[in-house]
Amino acid sequence: HVQLVESGGGSAQAGGSLRLSCVASKATYSMNCMAWFRQAPGKEREGVASIGSYGNLYYSDSVKGRFTISKDNAKNTVYLQMNSLKVDDTALYYCASKASPEQNWSDFAYWGQGTQVTVS
Repeated sequence: HVQLVESGGGSAQAGGSLRLSCVASKATYSMNCMAWFRQAPGKEREGVASIGSYGNLYYSDSVKGRFTISKDNAKNTVYLQMNSLKVDDTALYYCASKASPEQNWSDFAYWGQGTQVTVS
């Protein structure tokens, strides 16, 4: 059973921090690549950060140096630590997974429901 459940969204002031969590079912967590995406109102969904099964990391230029993706294998959980938040980071953030090990923003087959992040 494939399941992804995000939490940790909320409101923050510019310059502040939030940490998002994504708890995955075992089948989903065992996939080769997990990632965070976001979609702001009126904009297309964009990839933010991904982590491969060997811990290899990939970030979009817009968040590099500010966001950190990590995972806890014992908890089947992927995290997104967001620091130095900007108003432009306001979006609905989604957790996603795919079987392919390729670290790009394509072919993600499984998605969570999303958690809202608002920065003011």
